[in-house]
Amino acid sequence: MSNSRWLCIAALTGLGLSAGGALAADCTTTATDKTAIDEAGIVALYDCLKDAMAAAYASGDNAVGKEFRSWTVTGTRPGFAGTHSDRFLLTWANPVAVEQYMKYASEGVEMPVGSILAKESFDVSVKKGKAVLGPLFIMTKVGTDKAPDTDGWLYEAVQPDGKMMKFPQAMCHDCHVAWEAQDELSYPLEEVRIGASN
Repeated sequence: MSNSRWLCIAALTGLGLSAGGALAADCTTTATDKTAIDEAGIVALYDCLKDAMAAAYASGDNAVGKEFRSWTVTGTRPGFAGTHSDRFLLTWANPVAVEQYMKYASEGVEMPVGSILAKESFDVSVKKGKAVLGPLFIMTKVGTDKAPDTDGWLYEAVQPDGKMMKFPQAMCHDCHVAWEAQDELSYPLEEVRIGASN
């Protein structure tokens, strides 16, 4: 893992994001290492969590938290990429973003203004043997006139209690800039992507 990605994980942890979230009492695992959970185990945890996640994100005032599940899902299941404080992630793309995003291009990417990506997240507390709801991470392409310091992107996150998380934009941007040629997008793991891969 690159130094910039480790710094991003450290920054998220420093804000208390890695320990946050609510335990999902019925969503249990016997895994002793969350990185070794197989595909069936990940799917089972997500199936157990998904309704609670949707309700949690929709419980606040954020419009994305209320509507993202009507968008296009970009993965067959959550993936574990070692980002966002080592959480399992599943990305949804709004109608403006979906066509360009799901090309998964590695160069010359320019997402249209109005694109929104929402990443559901959950963690696994091996010690407690339970899944833990994580934030809904949101990227919105607003254009460089509105967000010149973050190359046109606005970063937000909805906590599992529906409240908006407060953090400096640079915290997300400083990590996403590692994918500059991809318009600062990190894609789902190749083995879970839906659609064409370049």
